[in-house]
Amino acid sequence: MSIDRYIRLKNIPEIGDKGMRAIGDFKVLVIGCGALGSMCAMQLAASGVGTIGIADFDTIDLTNLQRQLFFAETQLGKSKSQVLSERMKALNSEIEIIRYPELVTPNKARILFPDFEFIIDGSDNPTTKAMTSKVCEELQIPYCIGGVDGFRGQAMSWAPGCMGWRDIFGEEAISCGLTPCSVAGVLGSTAAIIASVQAAEAVKYAAKAGELLFNRLLMFDIAGPSCRILKIG
Repeated sequence: MSIDRYIRLKNIPEIGDKGMRAIGDFKVLVIGCGALGSMCAMQLAASGVGTIGIADFDTIDLTNLQRQLFFAETQLGKSKSQVLSERMKALNSEIEIIRYPELVTPNKARILFPDFEFIIDGSDNPTTKAMTSKVCEELQIPYCIGGVDGFRGQAMSWAPGCMGWRDIFGEEAISCGLTPCSVAGVLGSTAAIIASVQAAEAVKYAAKAGELLFNRLLMFDIAGPSCRILKIG
């Protein structure tokens, strides 16, 4: 691991040499390579997370470019996971990137998730978020789930013994108020904020630094702007 590359991160007192070694050995899976997932994955790569899995079945569309900043007009129609993996590797050649160019179903999740220590859900629909919550809780694997809708964003994390995403929004997540990006409008800045929170949660968990959003729901509204943290459980 290059010392110079991570010096600013290592110099954070709560991280230091021990935290950097833990981050370098850490394994994170990011579900979705859209507005949340792509930004989050790039931040994890920059932070030196040793192994990063990225899962997405979709291809790049012109409408993505307003908020998915790591894709270009010349890449329309190409695999999101392929393009993103190349960008991550160009940013940091020291890390391992595992690409899953497919839809993560519950059965597939039960196969993939045990290979990782932390799951980040950056998907754009409540069904996938509910699946991530359910499978992670079954397997006792910590996670962070984020969502955005217009000017609003939410994020929360879970570990064994905490309240989960389904405990808040219900098994089918109908009441969450967040609709898929293919239907709802999304401000790119909102997605960047929530993705940054998700990346920070994974890095903090790896380095055992700071407090995570366990039993807490972060709610951000950039229109206000306002930020609230709701205690749950």
